[in-house]
Parts: sequence; C-alpha cells; structure tokens
Amino acid sequence: MKKRMKCLLLMALVSPALFAITGLEIAEAHDNRNKPVSTHMALQMDLIEEGGKVSSRMIEQWGIEEGDLANSIMVFRSPASVKDTRFLQVENEDRGDDKWIYLPAMKRVRRIASSDGSKSFMGSDATYDDMESRDIARDTFELVKEEALSDFDCWVLKVQAKDPSDSQYAYKLVWHDKATNYPVKVEMYDMQGELEKVMTIKDLQNVDGHWTPVDTVIENVQNGHSTEMKVLNVEFDKSVNSRMFTTQFLSTGR
Repeated sequence: MKKRMKCLLLMALVSPALFAITGLEIAEAHDNRNKPVSTHMALQMDLIEEGGKVSSRMIEQWGIEEGDLANSIMVFRSPASVKDTRFLQVENEDRGDDKWIYLPAMKRVRRIASSDGSKSFMGSDATYDDMESRDIARDTFELVKEEALSDFDCWVLKVQAKDPSDSQYAYKLVWHDKATNYPVKVEMYDMQGELEKVMTIKDLQNVDGHWTPVDTVIENVQNGHSTEMKVLNVEFDKSVNSRMFTTQFLSTGR
C-alpha cells in the first residue's frame, strides 16, 4: 500500500493538470504569433551523408500571408542539376495544403499527391508533409514536462494526430522555448514508436520583430543522413507580387 501511495504521489507531481498552462494553449500561442505579411529569403540547403560528404543547394524563397493562410514558393538557383526547380505550396482553410513542383528536365508542373506526403523533398530529410502548414485542430497537444535545452527553458509537448492515418508519425515530442514560444527541437517517432528524425534549431534570432530560425538541422537517426538549412539573408514585409504564387509562375518562372 505504501509503495502504491508513493507512486500515486509521484504521478500527481508530474501531472500536466498541475501546469499553469496547457499544451493546447502553448500550441495556440505559437500559432497566433505575430507573423510577417511577406517574406523573402536566401537559403543554403546542405545534404550531409553519413560519412560526412556535403552537397549544397542554393534556394530563393518568397512567402505571403493572406488572412490566416500562407503561400510560399521556392526556386532552386544552384547547382546545375537542380537549377530552376520550383516548388509551390498553397495553404487551404478546410483541407491540407496544395503542393506542386516544376522539374525543368521534364518541363512540366507536377501536383504532389497526398499519397506522396511521406516522400523526401528534393533529397532532404524533410518530407512534403513535414513542410506543410498543419492546422492545430488536426492534433492533440499534451504538456508532458518542462526541461532545459541548451540555452532554452522549454515546455515539452507530445503531439499526436487525432486521426492516426492523418500523419506519417505515431507522435512527436516538441520543445517550445518559454521565452519566445518557438519550437526549438522536434523528435519524430515512426509508426513503430521508434525515433526516426530529430529537428534542432541551432540559431534562433529576432529579425525585425519576428523570431526566425536561421540555422536548422534535421537528422535521420535511422540512416545517419542529415540536412542543414541556413538562412543567408531575409527581409520581411516587403512588396511581393501575388502572381508568383500561381502554377503559371511555377511553370514559366515569370
């Protein structure tokens, strides 16, 4: 009996009900953060093989917010093997994002089907679904603990899809920095409950009032491959032509 009482006491001490904030409130606060009307940035994507070999790609990206919906387009500038590849993502209010990719070798635009969501994006460790602007209404958020992570004091959330078929992962553990309420680490667990990938923000900066991850690493712990994304330059709230976020621009580049 004493052992059982001690166990119940320990459970009460770590119970999420005792936290001053809930997991859903943390997720909502991040979702409702002040977002820029537009974004324009230059990126370097490094694909890092298990043995250390690095392949770099240079990318230019634009984004706009229209109401609560975000659109973005990425244009690969180099190397020659991927130059002029373009990727368009359009957020929808009541369903998943629409995604298209233009492959210059094929000279045509291909729509990314939902069945392709778990496939790698351009050889990186991010999948098409990883890049999606996911509606928080699709998931549950459980605050499981508080933990220090490097220079961050974090809430740790367990995030699961309400419909298991609505995600490629069994669940995620997400570390939200308390000071900025920005997710600075994500562990992604496969459908067998094994850790598959870890995303870590190595450098988070306040740029013109917007918290911006300027150096992010995604590591696939199952195969040893990783991807590092570095923001080389970024500007917010500058004029962006909305015609860029169309399949016509995707196919022509103008």
